[in-house]
Amino acid sequence: MMILAPSILAADFKELGKEIRTIEENGAQYLHFDVMDGMFVPSISFGVPVLESIRPATKLVCDAHLMVTEPIRYVEAFAKAGADLITVHLEACEDINATIEKIRACGCKVGVSICPDTPVISVKNLLKKVDMILIMSVHPGFGGQAFIPESLDKIRELKAMIDAEGLCVDIQVDGGIYTHNVEEVIEAGANVIVAGSAIFKGDTANNTKEMLEILKRYE
Repeated sequence: MMILAPSILAADFKELGKEIRTIEENGAQYLHFDVMDGMFVPSISFGVPVLESIRPATKLVCDAHLMVTEPIRYVEAFAKAGADLITVHLEACEDINATIEKIRACGCKVGVSICPDTPVISVKNLLKKVDMILIMSVHPGFGGQAFIPESLDKIRELKAMIDAEGLCVDIQVDGGIYTHNVEEVIEAGANVIVAGSAIFKGDTANNTKEMLEILKRYE
């Protein structure tokens, strides 16, 4: 299944409720929360209160991407706030297996993310424990960066690894994805597409429709 996950990091926060309604009405399936702590990444974005306030207003899958050091500390809080899927960075966890178990115990789906410099082979032993692997196609911490072309090879490698084990694991890609390059990302093997600026800069409704039209060609 092809899934569009607009990232609210790029949304107009003074119109956030309206922006979320627009993407939901136009077919987006996930709502992606880029949570940054100023430690694992340089930037600080938003946290539990934002998710908690949004949750009652949308039926979209709330996809919490925790770009924070030792995210196990916050898993329960994000789960209680309404996250359906919690993704943590392999590089940010002292004990990735304990973190995965904590997310499961809180009733959420599990995602593990790797940064551009982290090899795909590092998640091989986790594939049977997770629902999704997130390939970062930019260096985490800032919106609006250009897509790193080498990410396509990482997506292909991950897809081959998943298929070889006969598993059903989503491949999410986050960073620098627009209508002009999303097909390359899909053809490489991704099925969950995070898009921030491509959705929220300009006409949000039209941008959502255009991106979904491309994704639907691959279903």
